[in-house]
Amino acid sequence: MGDFCIYSMNTMQLDKLLRGIKKKDRKAQKALYEQYAPVFMGIAMRYLKNIPEAEDALAEAFIKIFTKIHTYKDKGSFEGWMKRIVVNECLMVLRQKRNQHMYVSLDDVDVEIDPQVIDKMSAEEIWEVIQELPEGYRTVFNLYEIEGLKHREIAKALDISIHTSKSQLIMAKRKLRELLKKNLITKKYESEGNVAG
Repeated sequence: MGDFCIYSMNTMQLDKLLRGIKKKDRKAQKALYEQYAPVFMGIAMRYLKNIPEAEDALAEAFIKIFTKIHTYKDKGSFEGWMKRIVVNECLMVLRQKRNQHMYVSLDDVDVEIDPQVIDKMSAEEIWEVIQELPEGYRTVFNLYEIEGLKHREIAKALDISIHTSKSQLIMAKRKLRELLKKNLITKKYESEGNVAG
């Protein structure tokens, strides 16, 4: 690294390094990468906790640092400017992951509710179970199953995407199935307890 040691650089040396990077000088880019990659990898791991994802985010961050170096205006710390790019890349990865996990594949979900469970419950008991659903699930479930709205109409009414409406309905049915089974098991034990007593 000889010529370019960031931490022991004075302003003139930093300016020389930045000019080199702006000219796409491979030696300057390599010096910057070697100096900061370990530090920025630590930052990426704090956000992503997955080495391959952190490495990808770091690589993307350095590409942006090298290609957007002309946007650095010598205001504030150069290191701070680079850190913001690294953090933003990590946040992009997290947003992409969140969006991937936010949706439930409609083909992968078994949403059947055992008719025997429902047959053994009164309308009031079923309504009470529906009321136990989280608000978002309950709202979409009611609009779709009870009010008969289509997902497009629900999405418009609630200002959500059609896919979110579908996902919420799937999750509502899943949760409802769990609650119904729990309710049936509870009733079964209560009735067995009454018979025994």
